[in-house]
Amino acid sequence: MSLPRIPRDPENDYSREAARHRRDLASEQTGARLDHVGQYSFDPSVLPGNIENFIGVAQVPIGLAGPLLIDGEYAKGEFYVPMATTEGTLVASYSRGMKMVAEAGGVRTTVVDDRMQRAPAFIFDSAREARDFVTWLDEHEPEVRKAAESTTSTGKLIEIERYHASRFVYTRFNFTTGDAAGQNMVSKATWAACEWIRANCSPLRDYMLDAQLSTDKKHSQINTLRTRGKRVIAEVQIPSNILEKHMRVTSRQVFQARQISNQGAMLSGSSANTPHPANGIASVFIATGQDEANVAEAQAAIGYTELRGEDSDYYYSITLPALIVATYGGGTALPTQSECLDLLGCKGSGKVNKLAEIIAATVLCGDLSLGSAVVADEWVGAHDELGRNR
Repeated sequence: MSLPRIPRDPENDYSREAARHRRDLASEQTGARLDHVGQYSFDPSVLPGNIENFIGVAQVPIGLAGPLLIDGEYAKGEFYVPMATTEGTLVASYSRGMKMVAEAGGVRTTVVDDRMQRAPAFIFDSAREARDFVTWLDEHEPEVRKAAESTTSTGKLIEIERYHASRFVYTRFNFTTGDAAGQNMVSKATWAACEWIRANCSPLRDYMLDAQLSTDKKHSQINTLRTRGKRVIAEVQIPSNILEKHMRVTSRQVFQARQISNQGAMLSGSSANTPHPANGIASVFIATGQDEANVAEAQAAIGYTELRGEDSDYYYSITLPALIVATYGGGTALPTQSECLDLLGCKGSGKVNKLAEIIAATVLCGDLSLGSAVVADEWVGAHDELGRNR
């Protein structure tokens, strides 16, 4: 006996009544109670384009970390950071790092690159025709750019990377996308460019709109090298006495721990050599309506440390080469997420780089706090005290 189909209302599928009908079906078929799932504060009419078969919400607790002091090009001053998580100790640890960093003068942040890709493969009968296509593409790049940009008012095609293998040319169409994360934007723009190429390049047999070289929602070394989303760097120099005051470790102890950890990360083949970048990124992503699957790319992190001066002040930087964020589109306009963006001063146009800097600074503070807790042998104790929920 087959299960009944999920109810849909062709007249108005985004209503409280339509959601209730689907919850009733789920409860009847499984015996599960969905009382909390069905409690929410917004009108479901705001949801088209964000979800299908809506039944309710997953209520993730949001904590407040901070104040976070930033000296950035876009984010300047102090911020309270909303972090959505169910992991005890997380918000407390990030706040601890933020307190120490503020006393040291704050985090300096810099956005150094900005690009979003779609990666079509072009298919030919032979390697020689594929090779000649690269020259053809050079000669016709202005027309390709015009076709791509005809689909968007904000997206700009800045570069087409080319990689030749067998009888295929793998490409990466790189765009800037304004305040949007831009995956859908660049898909449409790249499709238009590919259609123009197919109509005007007779040796071309076919193309595949994305052949995985963009590694969308997956980590890859090419994105660590070439950037996907925002490439943003956060750095701080902490006087050794401040580090000892807040973390109960010396700068030399933390420096040595970072050297050992770098080697461990290399041995494991990890995409990050820092303590836990995914925690800070994921919790702010969920709070502010980012695409949570992009954590797979965004968590790649390059940490660097050194001792400076006679007092061995601790310099630490973290580079996030694939931080995909938005302040427009996707889930950013939903009521809860919009409030969290407003809390950060990142609601509205022209704020995406500010959000990127805030997230990078948050990650740095959390990594400093956890890394120091491990050295000071306080990590397990903190989780025992704050992280138990049994």
